[in-house]
Amino acid sequence: MRNEFAQSIINAKTEHNNLIFLTGDLGYMALEKVQVTFGEHFINAGVAEQNMITVAASLAHEGFIPWCYSISPFVTLRPYEQIRNDVCLHNLPVKIVGNGGGFGYGIMGATHHNIEDIGALRLLQNMRIVIPFNGTDVGEAIQWMIADKHPNYLRLNLAAKTITTPFQQWRKIKEGTKGVVIGTGPVLENILQLEEAKDLEVWLLSIFPVNHIPTELSDKINTIGKVLTIEEHQGQCGMHEALASLFLQNGNKVNTYIPLYATGYPSGKYGNQLWHQEENGLAGTALLDSVQKLINK
Repeated sequence: MRNEFAQSIINAKTEHNNLIFLTGDLGYMALEKVQVTFGEHFINAGVAEQNMITVAASLAHEGFIPWCYSISPFVTLRPYEQIRNDVCLHNLPVKIVGNGGGFGYGIMGATHHNIEDIGALRLLQNMRIVIPFNGTDVGEAIQWMIADKHPNYLRLNLAAKTITTPFQQWRKIKEGTKGVVIGTGPVLENILQLEEAKDLEVWLLSIFPVNHIPTELSDKINTIGKVLTIEEHQGQCGMHEALASLFLQNGNKVNTYIPLYATGYPSGKYGNQLWHQEENGLAGTALLDSVQKLINK
């Protein structure tokens, strides 16, 4: 999604002159055209992410819409205090962009992975978390973020190839009668690729916080009673806990609930993104077993 993001932010700059781009000394072979387009509105803040967020907050206070770009853990976890105090407490429209959410940076290891970002940021007041699914989503998500007056976090990853409806918080990907699957981010495509999942209804959640479940989805859950969730993120404070709370509040009739999420590094080893997904039960044989378990319950 990095290339889609670069082109989309260039397009957005031609329409909104108050956009400012800040990078934490990253973007080689991706941001060169962004730098040319933004000119003096392009700032290399160096390896100083905490300062970058504070500078962005000051710019937002003066009427600009700053975009802070880096590898996901560098731009969310390292400057967490500044995001909390300088941005979210003042409800400033700073747009944080994290590349490689989840296990996106593969063999570079845990320092470059981020399976805590959704949970950490959705705890902060006024923050909206935006998670594109495919390449088309990226440009639409950027337009959504520009229109939103609150702080935002854009989680970039390897784009899914599945075509969907236009970007919004909830989208139904396909109909089904044997169970309901709810996912966030491109990892959901791992289920869509399974022949065994052809009779499952699949929904995509792309914006947090989530405070409601669509009536159509709620009715289907009550009818089938079987739900599987999938996210490339820790279970704690992740999507499945947010949805489980809503199920309880709504009185949804969930008889079987299978949450699939990242648990970290069971083997203590590193591999590419798909390898980590498989080790965490989000792809491969383990995912197939979970889908079959849902169907056969």
